[in-house]
Amino acid sequence: MSSPSPRFGFRSPDRSPRIAPALWTGAAVGAASLVLLVLVAARWSPLMSLDRSVADALHRHAVGDPGLVHVNRVLTDWVWDPWTMRALIAVAVIALWWRGARRLALWTAATSLLATLLQQGLKAAVGRERPQWTDPVDSANFAAFPSGHAMTAVVTCGLLLWLLRLYGVGPGLWGTALAVAVVSAIGVAATRVYLGVHWLTDVVGGALLGVAVVALSAAGYARYTAPREGSHRW
Repeated sequence: MSSPSPRFGFRSPDRSPRIAPALWTGAAVGAASLVLLVLVAARWSPLMSLDRSVADALHRHAVGDPGLVHVNRVLTDWVWDPWTMRALIAVAVIALWWRGARRLALWTAATSLLATLLQQGLKAAVGRERPQWTDPVDSANFAAFPSGHAMTAVVTCGLLLWLLRLYGVGPGLWGTALAVAVVSAIGVAATRVYLGVHWLTDVVGGALLGVAVVALSAAGYARYTAPREGSHRW
């Protein structure tokens, strides 16, 4: 007699999710991120003046507060590091595969990989130098659009939220997950801008691209994959 398969405690994914909202959201955000990318490639950032003032102020503060610098580096290098985010996706993919939802597992893994390739490709393609400032603490001239930390965090949180919604979790767990995702997005932005490691343009651009990737991936799965999931064991 075969042993019962493990349970997550979630119901089977909704096989008829609404496609249009995610599709339009992804297209609109993708268009906004494309416009921002063109502006960055043309060496004109719509946030450049704000970037300069914010970075200057943070540089002055960072010099006199090494404790915050240490906290920033711990959060950046461990909590919200892109590899930590990818590890979370890997855990979700393994759990889905173990659960029998192999099509969904492959789709999630492919979306995460696509986001990484997109971010690295755009970073290499744009790669413009920042203005050379006299402040010795400045490192913003080494950053490139879009922020890998911001994009990876948004893609990871977005995919995990999408999976939780797909499995129809209760409002308590959903609300907790949403709160964690919002805190993570804000935290990544704050840690990346602190010390001038990234400009606001990089963070905003990375977040927009992340939202577009997740929305388009969710719409694509609903359109092309969900109708054929009837033969899969959840």
